[in-house]
Amino acid sequence: MGAAAKQHSPAFLALVNEAKSRVREIDIDGYRRMREEGAPHVLVDIREDREWAAGHAAGAVHIGKGVIERDIEAKQPDKNAILVLYCGGGFRSALAAEALGRMGYRNVLSLDGGWRAWEAAGLPTEA
Repeated sequence: MGAAAKQHSPAFLALVNEAKSRVREIDIDGYRRMREEGAPHVLVDIREDREWAAGHAAGAVHIGKGVIERDIEAKQPDKNAILVLYCGGGFRSALAAEALGRMGYRNVLSLDGGWRAWEAAGLPTEA
């Protein structure tokens, strides 16, 4: 199992909670159903390079949170595509989902629980 959840500052949590009130989230069970149904989507790991290198969801693409706003249009120009973003626990992905929404992406989902939920669910991983 991965690292334990980090302790976050109150200001960061307030920012995340604000973002979560404005973005769509999907839990791991909802994502598993989406996957099993073959719903077309792009799974995007927004974690840091070192986190990605240590292991990631099978089939995911990597666009770190630090560069996603800069790089998303080149890597995913279709603003109607379903993008499922994940990070370690679902906080950074909510912030990134909000930013992509402001950039005109219409179908962005933040995976609640992120990588920790993925691992706990036993979904396939790659290194």
